Amino acid sequence: MSAAEDVDEAYRRCEEITGREARNFSYGIRLLPRHKRRALSAVYATARRIDDIGDGDLPADEKLARLDRVRESLHRLPEAAVQQLVDDPVLLALHDAARRLPIPLDAFDELIDGCAADVRGTTYATIDDLLWYCRCVAGSVGRLSLGVFDTGASGRAAELADALGIALQLTNILRDLREDRHNGRVYLPKDDLDRFGCNLEPDGDGFADPPDRFSALVRFEAERAERWYETGLRLLPMLDARSAACTAAMAGIYHRLLARIVSDPMAVTRTRLSLPSRAKATVAVRALVRRTA
Repeated sequence: MSAAEDVDEAYRRCEEITGREARNFSYGIRLLPRHKRRALSAVYATARRIDDIGDGDLPADEKLARLDRVRESLHRLPEAAVQQLVDDPVLLALHDAARRLPIPLDAFDELIDGCAADVRGTTYATIDDLLWYCRCVAGSVGRLSLGVFDTGASGRAAELADALGIALQLTNILRDLREDRHNGRVYLPKDDLDRFGCNLEPDGDGFADPPDRFSALVRFEAERAERWYETGLRLLPMLDARSAACTAAMAGIYHRLLARIVSDPMAVTRTRLSLPSRAKATVAVRALVRRTA
């Protein structure tokens, strides 16, 4: 197999990973032209590798060691030769994407820092503490995406991508409150828990907190996420039409999910909320029509 064929196969593997694992992300990626779609799939597959280490069953010290090895491999990537990467299709595809587009590979350091915080069981006393985490695990992906979009992004675009990442991550945290708590993780700031008299102690499949207090807490956090959406969505006019459609589709899916949470905060104690596939596709199509009309 030639080097070009190796790279094509590597991209195909990354697109398979994205299609299989990215329940919401993939709807936006499909709206990009081929070279950007392949590049963003390589970014996602790399991020998925990092997340899978943090969410795996290994002891904490082994997880941290593996995260360090991924960090080192990414630091070496710009100088690596294609022949050195043929046995790792994810890194091979990312190497090719970063060679063609201004992808800020150092943003993966922040993603790894956030994942390491999960492994260590870090909790957050204040909203500023939580925003650090959101910037690590979601803002970093926004900045990586800007590199794929190749917009010549200004500092302001990076700030807005960061804000949109925070909005998406806060939505994700609210959706996964029950699952995360049963895995020993609490992300909501202690200041906010104390303010509403909640502690998120498990009770069967839900929480022991009084429903009125819990609902008030969730709506408070959702209002905060809504303000971050308002800021982050100002990014869209700064992007080309297809990149804006991609971003609007991904953000739109999570934004609709947040609206469902606001309408029934207790739903997050009963199930892991998601939009039906048809609704996600509708959001994606509308985003494409609005940005390319």
